[in-house]
Amino acid sequence: MSVGSGPSHASPFALASGSAYTGPMPRSQPPLDIATLSIAEIVHALGEQRLPPVERWTPAHCGDSEMRIARDGTWFHQGSPIVRKPMVQLFAQLLRREADGGYVLVTPAEKLDIAVEDAPFVAVELRSEGAGSDRQLVFRLNTDDLVVAGPSHPLHFIATPNGDQPYLVVRKGLDALISRSVYYELVDLALAEDCDPVALWSGGAQFLMVTT
Repeated sequence: MSVGSGPSHASPFALASGSAYTGPMPRSQPPLDIATLSIAEIVHALGEQRLPPVERWTPAHCGDSEMRIARDGTWFHQGSPIVRKPMVQLFAQLLRREADGGYVLVTPAEKLDIAVEDAPFVAVELRSEGAGSDRQLVFRLNTDDLVVAGPSHPLHFIATPNGDQPYLVVRKGLDALISRSVYYELVDLALAEDCDPVALWSGGAQFLMVTT
């Protein structure tokens, strides 16, 4: 997504902090349809999209957003779920992982802490095309963003007391927890490949389906 240079807008943090940011905000775009577009069309469309340059913004820390992202991807503010998806999508564009491992929501003028129970995103739908080293895996997130697994967006697994948990790198420091149903789809695809150890290719990279 791109940051516009038009007239001033109200702060997206007004919900969280009541503060007044007068700078430009990201513009909404319609979600891509994972079912009807070809993989090539999806890759091309993703290449055209631009996110706000949150890594370059260095505002002063302004406190706590009083927001939380639950393990299932639900966003909460002051204990109540945020039910407006466009609001969640806008906030998700402003997420950043800090060097200390914490998460913040950031604009050029403000930076607020946000609690994240597991990963800030959840991969809820899978599209696979091709086989073997020619396979492409496209994931739809709970925010309707699409991510093509590959060298810049690897699959990885983290060992937990409840077993290996699968994740997808969305962007720097920000992962998506792969939902159980999507994980089962991945396992079925990997078993059909009959690799040893069990693995899947996407975007020219091979990913082991176990912790490394």
